[in-house]
Amino acid sequence: MREFEKNIRKVEPYVPGEQPQNKVIKLNTNENPYPPSPRVTKALEEMDTDRLRLYPDPACAALTEALADFYHVKPEQVFVGVGSDDVLSMCFLTFFNSEKPILFPDITYSFYKVWANLYRIPYECQKLNGDFRIVKEDYAKENGGVIFPNPNAPTGIYEELDMVEEIVRRNQASVVIVDEAYVDFAGRSAMELIDKYENLIVVQTFSKARSMAGMRIGYAVGHPRLISYLNDAKYSFNSYTMNQAALVCGVEAVKDREYFEEGLHKIITTREWAKVRLGELGFRYLDSSANFIFAAHPKYDARELFEALKENGIYVRYWGSERIEQYLRITVGTREEMEALFEFLEKYVGN
Repeated sequence: MREFEKNIRKVEPYVPGEQPQNKVIKLNTNENPYPPSPRVTKALEEMDTDRLRLYPDPACAALTEALADFYHVKPEQVFVGVGSDDVLSMCFLTFFNSEKPILFPDITYSFYKVWANLYRIPYECQKLNGDFRIVKEDYAKENGGVIFPNPNAPTGIYEELDMVEEIVRRNQASVVIVDEAYVDFAGRSAMELIDKYENLIVVQTFSKARSMAGMRIGYAVGHPRLISYLNDAKYSFNSYTMNQAALVCGVEAVKDREYFEEGLHKIITTREWAKVRLGELGFRYLDSSANFIFAAHPKYDARELFEALKENGIYVRYWGSERIEQYLRITVGTREEMEALFEFLEKYVGN
């Protein structure tokens, strides 16, 4: 090791899903298979490009106001960032500064460990039970903060709001972050609890239900005091996080509630149909409430199936991690994409 390397921060990075450049059936990164709202397309076509020479609004006022109106909260309760990863990273940096460990599930979004290590935050992973569900009692002990996704990833399991509230209620001495990237496909949001608990932050994204992963828009909703702390941290190192195009398009996407709800309906309908088809082919799967399904086949090795799918131009996600080494995560695509997937699976499993 060179002398200067002794003072370089080294972390094991998050490994994102593959982004193949050739034409494939892409069911590996939970992107929405449908285009964003037509209002987004129109906003891009009509955008005044002269505005690109100017810095964007550091307060992101138009977008925060649109989100506040959509969720019936105050603008000062909304924080936006460059995708929910940016928002979550900012939350780790801002809220998790105790010497006590933060708590999150052992099988969950793998970026949590990365941020904890990057910011030198102690953490403890709480084991999901045999049904891959959160054990709420594990979060009743002393901690420096709590974070969990709902629905969880990569399992897709949704926990009812009563259980979420119990975790928040038991941890009012620390900040609790509920990561709701997939909640639009599931059930009630912890947004309902925002005005009841000052220690709660709810994080969502435009990448899934709003079909805008390429725009990188995420947001947090919480008590105004917590949001002000997030903004203080943001302004301490990068005031202009959101670009002009993202702000303009984000507003239009939020305003098109009808298109948003139609898209949810299509994906949920396809998801439930796909569960039935997987069962018919002998797969076991978790009862996902997200835009993906976590599935395994008792007779076929997951890694080998993953590679066979990839060789045939169908990309899904495989980890090979402890407890989930035989599972594949399959994003819900269009009906046509899913039919192509099942055509291959029928041949592979010999049915």
